[in-house]
Amino acid sequence: MRYLNLALLVAYPVAWFAPILQAGLGLPFMALDQISIVSGLASLWQADPGLAALVGLFAIIAPYAKTLGLALRDFGHLNARWRRLLPGLGRLAMADIFVIALYITLAKGIGIGTVQVAWGLYLFTACVLASLACSLWSPAHLREDV
Repeated sequence: MRYLNLALLVAYPVAWFAPILQAGLGLPFMALDQISIVSGLASLWQADPGLAALVGLFAIIAPYAKTLGLALRDFGHLNARWRRLLPGLGRLAMADIFVIALYITLAKGIGIGTVQVAWGLYLFTACVLASLACSLWSPAHLREDV
């Protein structure tokens, strides 16, 4: 599990830039715009920087910090003080799934145009599920509550 967790340190950034949605008017002669987590966050920043900061915290910073913390813990480089923060980071990191689901629900609910799920959403979901598996089934977790 520790090497799967290390792979997530590379996979997460790829997932953030990968297209999670394709949206547009859906007309045959018009291409759909590809939306990634990063491009969606940049657009949100233009409209509401506070909300963009919260979404960035839940969708990018918390999951990556949790993954990095787990890697440091699994390889014996995380002290006890920081180790106590991992459960809180894990709870924050799970909020990213809610945020992405909310994006899709809102986009489909508008009813104007077309919204299609792209391959990046599957990659991002796989990263989140793999991170959950790493935190639940790591040897360190079996010894302590993290």
